[in-house]
Amino acid sequence: MGHKVVVFDISVVRALWETRVKKHKAWQKKEAERLEKSALEKIKEEWNFVAECRRKGIPQAEYCKNGFVDTSVRLLERIERRSLAAQSALSKERDKRSSEFVFELSGDHWKEFPDSLKEQTHLKEWHISNTLIQIIPKYIELFQAMRILDLPKNQISRLPAEIGCLKNLKELNVSFNHLKSIPPELGDCENLEKLDCSGNLELTELPFELSNLKQVSFVDISANKFASVPICVLRMSNLKWLDISNNNLSDLPQDIDRLEGLQTFLLYKNKLTYLPYALLNLKKLTLLVVSGDHLVELPTALCDSSTPLKICSQLYHQSIFQPSALMSSIRRLQNFPDLWSCKSSCCGLS
Repeated sequence: MGHKVVVFDISVVRALWETRVKKHKAWQKKEAERLEKSALEKIKEEWNFVAECRRKGIPQAEYCKNGFVDTSVRLLERIERRSLAAQSALSKERDKRSSEFVFELSGDHWKEFPDSLKEQTHLKEWHISNTLIQIIPKYIELFQAMRILDLPKNQISRLPAEIGCLKNLKELNVSFNHLKSIPPELGDCENLEKLDCSGNLELTELPFELSNLKQVSFVDISANKFASVPICVLRMSNLKWLDISNNNLSDLPQDIDRLEGLQTFLLYKNKLTYLPYALLNLKKLTLLVVSGDHLVELPTALCDSSTPLKICSQLYHQSIFQPSALMSSIRRLQNFPDLWSCKSSCCGLS
């Protein structure tokens, strides 16, 4: 019995498929034309266009004329270009006005202030850094509009008494200079809010007159030679941030709780052997950073995990490459089990 061979012309199937494809494309084209003429589609397009214009803050008068919405993409692009140009011009004008009140100086080729500075008494900010300037001129008293004195990383050896004439001064940064004292006249800058004297290495005290600075909320006197917390600092009633790390403190004053608004207290790299119970009265204190190398006594309540206070104990500042010293510090901290279990995560030891 012979085999039957079925012969099928594939061209018939191909022709059928191509016919269906053509019909589908014709239907799509017809549907697209119908939607283009549809009032509903036009309303949708206008609505989306209006929403886009509103999102970009374009006034209605720009795209709506006699009650008709112009949905031209070119119109939107033109309006956007005009808006960006206006914003750019406004920004440049604002920067220009701002720069008129700001004086900037940097570079070790500067050993003294330019003579022309004396005539620019309208300035509100000085930003001077990385120079060899040693003396701040006495004519600084003429700059009554001064708000910010930013003078880090220079060679300044003293501040003039005339700085006390700057009644509108809000920020003073004299960090990483060569200051050995601060003039008591600074206490007359009653609107001062931020004081940074860190990194001068030789500062041992602040004048009592700084007690008058009731608006100060930030004080950084780290990396100096303070043997105790300055009395004037304890009388800064608005203080929220105090950094007195890397000094020679062996204890804290019992009236440290005078700083009722203190929130951040940095004490690491000192020689503290204990923390006073008065710290418990600082109800707003949320971060306390100390070095654990010398600590032998802590108020138990400070270690209570139910309190919002976060204690970070830096165990390894100078002995980071001495495993025996590090382990000794860790064992000392483990004498306070609550602190060890609840706070060790701050040190990366959990």
